Amino acid sequence: MQNDVIIAGFGGQGVLLIGKLLAYAGMRDGKEVSWLPSYGPEMRGGTCNCTVVISDKPVGSPVVQHPRAALVLNLPSLEKFEPMVKPGGLLLVNTSLIHREPARSDVTVVKVPANEIANELANPRGANMVALGAYLGATEAVSLPVVEEIVRETFAGKEKLVTANIEALRRGHALGAEAKKGGQP
Repeated sequence: MQNDVIIAGFGGQGVLLIGKLLAYAGMRDGKEVSWLPSYGPEMRGGTCNCTVVISDKPVGSPVVQHPRAALVLNLPSLEKFEPMVKPGGLLLVNTSLIHREPARSDVTVVKVPANEIANELANPRGANMVALGAYLGATEAVSLPVVEEIVRETFAGKEKLVTANIEALRRGHALGAEAKKGGQP
C-alpha cells in the first residue's frame, strides 16, 4: 500500500513541518518514505509545498505527478494542486482560507476549518496540525499515536507546544475520521 500526498500553502503555515512529521511517523512505522520540499525564494508568505510518499515497498521517486491526496491550506494551492489529484483521491481543503468549492466531483473532498479550530484552541499557529490530523483521520496513512510521539520528540522541552499541537491533531483527526465515515461536517 502506498500513500502519497502533496501538502501545500504559503510560507509560515508550517507546511514543511507537518510534511516532515508525517514522513518521520512513516519511518517510525517501518515504512519506506520520501519527503520532498519545494518553496519559492520568498519563504514566509511565498508558496511552498512538500510531497510525502509512505509505502510498504521502496519508493521509486519522490516526485509524484498525480498524488492520491492533496492537503491545501490556501487558495493558490487549491488552484495549483486540485487538478493533479488522481480520480478517486482525496482533496483536503482548509475552508478557513479557501472560500470556494473545489471544482472536482471525482475526488473525495474533506473540508476542514483549520484556522478556526486552531483559534478555538487558543493555538492560532496550529492550523497545520489540525489539517494533518484531519488527513490522518481520513486516510490512516500512519497512526495518530505515532504522530503524537513524533510531536513530543520534535517539541521536547516545550510542554505547552506539545500539548497544544497534540490537541490540534486530535481535533483534526476526529473531523477526518468523521468525513471518512461519510458524515462530512
